[in-house]
Amino acid sequence: MTDGIGRKAEDPVPTGVAAYKTVLREVLERRPSGMRRRLAEALGRNPSFVSQITNPAYPTPIPVAHIETILEICHFSAAEKARFLAAYEAAHPRRARLAHHAPKTRLVSLRVPDLGDPAKNKALDDLLHDLAARVAGLAED
Repeated sequence: MTDGIGRKAEDPVPTGVAAYKTVLREVLERRPSGMRRRLAEALGRNPSFVSQITNPAYPTPIPVAHIETILEICHFSAAEKARFLAAYEAAHPRRARLAHHAPKTRLVSLRVPDLGDPAKNKALDDLLHDLAARVAGLAED
C-alpha cells in the first residue's frame, strides 16, 4: 500500500537533504517530459546536475542560489512549495535565511547564432554567462 505520493507505508519518511529532494523529485515526476532538461538549462548546469539534486540518495545539497529558479521553472503548487521550503529550511536553517534576502532574479532566454564550431559556441556561452554574472554582481552592490 502507498501513501498517495508513491511511498510504501513501511518506507521511512525522508529527513534533511533527502526530504526536500524527495519533494522536488515528486514535482518533476508530475510535469511534462523535458522539464529536467529545461531546469538544467535555466540553472546553467548539465542534466546530470539535475539528476543529483533530485535524487534523495545523493547528499549533495541544492545551492540556495538555485531555489528561486527551481520554484519558478517547475511550477510548484502552493502546497508543494510550502513542503519544499519547509524541508529546505529544516535541512539548512542558515541557507534558508539567506534565500529570503537574496536579490530577485529572472530568467532570460537568448537565441544566438550557431558559430559552426563547438569551441566557439562554448566560448560564446561562457561569455554570456559571465556577462549575466557581472550584471547580477552590480545588482548586489
